[in-house]
Amino acid sequence: MSAEDLEKYETEMELKLYREYRDVVGLFKYVIETERRFYLTNDYEMQVHSVQGEVFFEVSMADAWVWDMYRPARFVKQVRVLTFKDVNIEELNKSDLELPSGESGFSE
Repeated sequence: MSAEDLEKYETEMELKLYREYRDVVGLFKYVIETERRFYLTNDYEMQVHSVQGEVFFEVSMADAWVWDMYRPARFVKQVRVLTFKDVNIEELNKSDLELPSGESGFSE
């Protein structure tokens, strides 16, 4: 496989992932971003732990969707993330989810 073929494949996978995200984002209430992944979920719990002066975060989610183009199935029943890095949690505003027609950033 050439570098050009690989780039084309990755571009197609990213477009497919974006389209899937666009189709499912309205089903979820929260966006959770960690240093490694981006999740959509309706239910989460976050705990902050401190052990010997080190702080880390534990985030648990139920029925989540994960942004990862290399996963064959992006819907997951349970997710548990442990991280020493920042965790960003945002509640989605339903009006923010609607894209103006013709401005998706991708051609179909």
